[in-house]
Amino acid sequence: MAFENILCAVDAGVATVTVNRPDKLNALNAATIAELDACFADLAADGDVRVVVLTGAGPKAFVAGADIGELADMTAAEAEALAGRGQALMNRIENLGKPVIAAVNGFALGGGCELAMACTFRYAGASARLGLPETGLGLIPGYGGTQRLPRLVGRGRAMEMVLLGNMIEAVDAMAIGLVNKIYPDEELMDATLDVAKTLAGKSTLTLKMALQAVGGGLETDQAAGLRLEASLFGICGGSEDAREGCTAFLEKRKPGFRDR
Repeated sequence: MAFENILCAVDAGVATVTVNRPDKLNALNAATIAELDACFADLAADGDVRVVVLTGAGPKAFVAGADIGELADMTAAEAEALAGRGQALMNRIENLGKPVIAAVNGFALGGGCELAMACTFRYAGASARLGLPETGLGLIPGYGGTQRLPRLVGRGRAMEMVLLGNMIEAVDAMAIGLVNKIYPDEELMDATLDVAKTLAGKSTLTLKMALQAVGGGLETDQAAGLRLEASLFGICGGSEDAREGCTAFLEKRKPGFRDR
């Protein structure tokens, strides 16, 4: 599928999705949200894609936020519908069944920060800045920010970021658990792709079960989470890949997973 606002390339099981509106600091307008949603739907169904890297074009921004021009004259109903579309995209990314790594280059504000939070984990360039500035516009985060941020960094820090709307530097984002690692700007993509290639060498069945165990467990109490973990462990334990992985370990060789 051809896109106007994003780029998508696949190499050796790793898909790289790039929001490509550098003249607008990669702002998320309605068309870009729709294209990202269609792209990730395609990637979910593509058996050759094992891992996804998500980034922004140019050196200045991952995604600098929503397109403010589209927000200025909305009715309440239009605003709610827009939030629903944005949340649907974030949910698709979060529940893709494959790891999605955000390579946060530059500004990740508003919808951009929410986009990064929907990913499995986040690597940032040293110059990255993250934040949810919506209250300064008379709005609140609408694409999942009020829900995902406290789950990542805790209620107090999340409330501070949401209410004040301040940007934080990459080093502070890592300190509170919003960012996993920081790399020099010029090394960010290579380092992220190296991790993606490592993940692409693992069993996709195993990765999918691990994602379900962590994600599903966080949405319930610990006892139910443990039952979910045991069930998914059972699926993995009875798989060809588990037999191959354990045999390869005992034979001191690299496993050849078949994703089943």
